[in-house]
Amino acid sequence: MSAAETIHVDGVWRAAASGAQREVLDPADAKTLAVVSEGGVEDTDAAVAAACRAFDQGPWPRTPVAERAALLRRVAELLQRDRETIALTESRDTGKTLEEGRVDVDDVTNAFRYFADLAAGESAGRVIDAGSPDVHSVVVHEPVGVCAMITPWNYPLLQASWKVAPALVAGNTFVIKPSEVTPLSTVHLVKLLVEAGLPAGVANLVTGAGDPVGARLSEHPDVDLVSFTGGLVSGTKVAQAAAPTVKKVALELGGKNPNVVFADACATAEGFDTAVDQALNAAFIHSGQVCSAGARLIIEESVRERFVAELARRAEKIKLGRGTEDGVECGPLVSAQQLDKTEAYVASALAEGALLRCGGKQPEPSEVRPATGYFYLPTVLDQCHRQMRVVREETFGPILTVESFQTEEEAVTLANDTEYGLAGAVWSADTARARRVAARLRHGTVWINDYHPYLPQAEWGGFGKSGVGRELGPAGLDEYRETKHVYENLRPSPVRWFAG
Repeated sequence: MSAAETIHVDGVWRAAASGAQREVLDPADAKTLAVVSEGGVEDTDAAVAAACRAFDQGPWPRTPVAERAALLRRVAELLQRDRETIALTESRDTGKTLEEGRVDVDDVTNAFRYFADLAAGESAGRVIDAGSPDVHSVVVHEPVGVCAMITPWNYPLLQASWKVAPALVAGNTFVIKPSEVTPLSTVHLVKLLVEAGLPAGVANLVTGAGDPVGARLSEHPDVDLVSFTGGLVSGTKVAQAAAPTVKKVALELGGKNPNVVFADACATAEGFDTAVDQALNAAFIHSGQVCSAGARLIIEESVRERFVAELARRAEKIKLGRGTEDGVECGPLVSAQQLDKTEAYVASALAEGALLRCGGKQPEPSEVRPATGYFYLPTVLDQCHRQMRVVREETFGPILTVESFQTEEEAVTLANDTEYGLAGAVWSADTARARRVAARLRHGTVWINDYHPYLPQAEWGGFGKSGVGRELGPAGLDEYRETKHVYENLRPSPVRWFAG
């Protein structure tokens, strides 16, 4: 396999049919990190055809669940074997810190183990009482078929695992298209699937742009399910392309997530420090390039000035630089395009009346921050309101907006005043109030006195324009399965409804 042979079809690594290639850039210095194949429609069609043959004629869908689960566990072991290599790849490709990359590999490992255990521990089917001892009636799970997976650039390996692991253990075959910006860890994952013994044609990979590769996967008549994680505009196009063939669609389209802090959460020194620390974590981990980022701080007015002042002071101390350097806490944005978007959002916010408390520009270059890198300082914008673009739209950058409230009802109204509904958090020393507010938030995940942890056992999804479908948990496995009702008459007899 040469450096540019990153398309995997029917068990063979190959270059794009057109011979086209793409440079993958290191966001810390904008230098070429790798060269990959730039696939097109011909490559996509070949990958789908291979997945169809593997599903219709190959052994994988008919392999016992225990054996499919065993392969997932082998993949988990290989992920841990290659932990440092993959973490470094993820750090250099996405810009995140090396430690974040290691955490990602561990989370991916846990996802593979979780779905292996979940599927292997299930019963063979749900027996239904038909009201007769002569009838055996059971509902069983079957794989959907050929799955198309389109993954984002911010957590390429993690998001791939949330799709690949349940799809495989359910008996499906698939074609995966990673983001053209960060494809390298997905290439590594497919190599591990092959090493673990996955039959040829079950896992297929096409590196290339969303148009044409993702567009073709979404509309392809032989694709039975398309799972997309990314932005609202692209997700809408995926749904529209999939509609004529009425295939199953799962969309995770991001969020604009509120982090609601009541004054009583800050009543003690420890409580105040924890809430500030978690607000930083919510907004600035991976430079804010997280679908569940707590980009909207909604703070009770009585503690607003004290809280925001400390938040800005600490944000200014965040160590920004190349993610592989020791001591760096926050890396660059993933691309020049993302840097331009971040600058535009901050400019629009200031023009609309926001107060800049810190950041708002690119940092000075240093030994760990090359001048050519896509770095932007963690930015806190105070005195924001819902009419501002920066508050309404998903910025996907190191930008934290601050809104305030005086009553619980106002806090709930502000938190729910978004077209998205992915995640959010509530901070309060009053357990009853925290749970009451959490119950009223229209978001798929709500943390109380915490931010950003997730459990493989819990479904992940959102309300509103954050998408449809669920990932992780039992529902995440069900996304990749169909149900079949098998009704067996043990003593068949004539119906005799008609003469004859």
